[in-house]
Amino acid sequence: MSDTENKASVAAETQEPAAPVDPAIREMMDAGVFFGRTKAKTHPRVKQHIIANRNGIDIINLEKTQETLQAALAFVQERIARGAHAILVGTQPPANETLKKLGAEFSVPAVTLRWLGGTLTNYRIISQRLEYFKKLKSDLATNAFSGYTKKEQLDLQKEATKMAEVFSGLEAMAARPDLLIVVDPVFHKTAVAEANRLGIPTVALSNTDADPDHVEHSVLGNTKARTAIIWFLEQIAGAIRVGRRELESNKAAATAAAALKETAPQEAPKSDV
Repeated sequence: MSDTENKASVAAETQEPAAPVDPAIREMMDAGVFFGRTKAKTHPRVKQHIIANRNGIDIINLEKTQETLQAALAFVQERIARGAHAILVGTQPPANETLKKLGAEFSVPAVTLRWLGGTLTNYRIISQRLEYFKKLKSDLATNAFSGYTKKEQLDLQKEATKMAEVFSGLEAMAARPDLLIVVDPVFHKTAVAEANRLGIPTVALSNTDADPDHVEHSVLGNTKARTAIIWFLEQIAGAIRVGRRELESNKAAATAAAALKETAPQEAPKSDV
């Protein structure tokens, strides 16, 4: 049975009542969000949200996914509106391109190749190395090492290439992130552990093998399919856009209020007579 046929079969058997399906649920069904992991891998705290098992794969209750998604989006929007510095993490191939695009759109760090241990917990040292990498890359691009020997230039080029594997996605990191957005917290357990250690909230697309207690906002869904990952990241992107607009609006209102206060006529001091 093809993946498309499997989706249709599962939808017919487990997801679709006689009444019309909610458009949001339909979108998740089309993206294959309802496919979990095998029954043996499903975490005990998630079993209550499994509604069926198809060919050995647990099927997720999308109503629960929708519920957790809305809470997660509201949280992201509110945090961004207050000026939070987000970091996006998704090093699996299905997440790479979409994550890069979001990182570029919002000018936020997006880790798509490998999480660098200490990015959060050892931020001061990591940020120093990041600045070194950015300068090294700039110097190589401007031929600043033209006076060096060929071997020295080659060594520097090799160093830059190696550093790019872990630093290229962090170049937009201007401050230590205070919001972690991750695809698959089990796969990226080191990043989640660092965030938890520092009290940094995490929003994640979590498969059925993830412990929801390790993530502040866990959105239950398929972390293996490109369509499901893109669906999740598009939802997150929408929340970030709204939060950014609120942030800019609040800044503009504060600036206008400050300007009005400066230009307002001062009251004359009252006479004691």
